[in-house]
Amino acid sequence: MGFPSVGKSTLLTKLTGTFSEAASYEFTTLTCVPGSMMYKGAKIQVLDLPGIIEGAKDGKGRGRQVISTARTCNVILIILDAAKPVTMKSLLERELEGFGIRLNKAPPRIRFRKKDRGGVSCVFGVPQTHGMNVETLVSVLKEYRIPCADVAFRCDATVDDLIDVIEPAMSKRGTRVYMPCIYVMNKIDQITIEELDLIDQLPHYIPICAQHEWNFDALLEMVWQYAKMLRIYTKPKGQVPDYTAPVILYDASPSMSLFCNRIHKGILQQFKYAWVWGKSVKHQPMKVGIKHQLCDEDVVQIVKKT
Repeated sequence: MGFPSVGKSTLLTKLTGTFSEAASYEFTTLTCVPGSMMYKGAKIQVLDLPGIIEGAKDGKGRGRQVISTARTCNVILIILDAAKPVTMKSLLERELEGFGIRLNKAPPRIRFRKKDRGGVSCVFGVPQTHGMNVETLVSVLKEYRIPCADVAFRCDATVDDLIDVIEPAMSKRGTRVYMPCIYVMNKIDQITIEELDLIDQLPHYIPICAQHEWNFDALLEMVWQYAKMLRIYTKPKGQVPDYTAPVILYDASPSMSLFCNRIHKGILQQFKYAWVWGKSVKHQPMKVGIKHQLCDEDVVQIVKKT
């Protein structure tokens, strides 16, 4: 995802081998172009989405269809031109924010419960440095016609954080999606070393050159980390582990139950215990239960009920 003429199509072609039309004029990508690549034994699907214009969140340039597709992904890559001003980044973020996508943010730790009577009850669990107070809370609730509610703040919240909690609770529309995002600064062959050093210090940024395939290894590793991808190998009883086809989990610390559901939803009903080899256990192997937290490259042998 990104703006026209920043090398999105070239990047997809270089990474996946899937042809995506690239040209010197704008908006060469008119439809979603899928591709796939292998990294660390995992098959990763990449979608080259059409460039977003201002007003996309309101439907301009088929913006709603494009952003709806982005909401289903594990990681968003925003492709920017390193040789151009980064003001375009703010425009794109604003369009995504307007469609309920929150980039590189965690859900606000705010507990909200609407009630029928009793007025507004508010608890601040941590100091508020963004101007959040009882008066501000009551004012926001009044805008949504909520006279009575229980609200507990367990984070240093802004007004936008509060709205992000209230709106989804009040209607099925306006849901929020919190997604990791990587800002890919392409065409670094056109900037100076000093400018490259500045880009390298920014959080969530990765400098590359799609045409010359510079820094692709760092980009792929960053995608792997931001997607929280883990490889879990299976071991049938009496056989060696299958290292050719790992089970890929998208979680920083997945449980054994998540692993079982990833293989087949019926395994949990037959699960008795499991033997695990790897970083998540103290000795090799170790007998674990359904709540055990797995680590990358663990080997699992499931024992079913007889």
